[in-house]
Amino acid sequence: MKSEFSLPTGKITQIKGECISLIGNDIDTDRIIPARFLKCVNFDSLGESVFEDDREILKGEHPFDLEVNKNATILIVNSNFGCGSSREHAPQALMRWGIKAIIGESFADIFYSNCIAIGIPCFTLPKNFIEEIQDYCENQFLFLEIDIKESLAKSKDLNFKLEIKESTRKMFLSGEWDATSTLLENENLIENKFNQLPYIKFDTN
Repeated sequence: MKSEFSLPTGKITQIKGECISLIGNDIDTDRIIPARFLKCVNFDSLGESVFEDDREILKGEHPFDLEVNKNATILIVNSNFGCGSSREHAPQALMRWGIKAIIGESFADIFYSNCIAIGIPCFTLPKNFIEEIQDYCENQFLFLEIDIKESLAKSKDLNFKLEIKESTRKMFLSGEWDATSTLLENENLIENKFNQLPYIKFDTN
């Protein structure tokens, strides 16, 4: 987990960061965060345990253990990433490790929704483009700049038109993905509506 971790809030229009590649189809939420870590009271410590079982098997050679990836914030994955159970702990663990955006071939629907709800944009690219990025990451450092408004990702060598649902793109650009901040920004409207409801009256006598 990155020491400078902070929860995203409000509008998200651009993401810049180093890439980390995780090769494999159908990587499910049980692998992202094993079930024994779901007993936590909050999500704060989950970043330390992301891919815990896979990392144990690979004994330091897992991408999330490699020193070269320690500052990575953009995850590159293959197809059907986040399948399996609907646990929201999976994107929470990735976020607390340091992931701010994910680019993949495809995502499981519930995992995708859970990512959007906490401020992690998920973009898609065709299989050949994903493999090109992953091959690039295998051989050299990759720093990407993602422009959500234009749905573009670029580095000094690569340039991709990303795919993202239009409704999702608008939510990030407007900040509407952040339900808590949206509620706080509309506090006066909520209070006015509260006072107009005839069935919510308090006797102060």
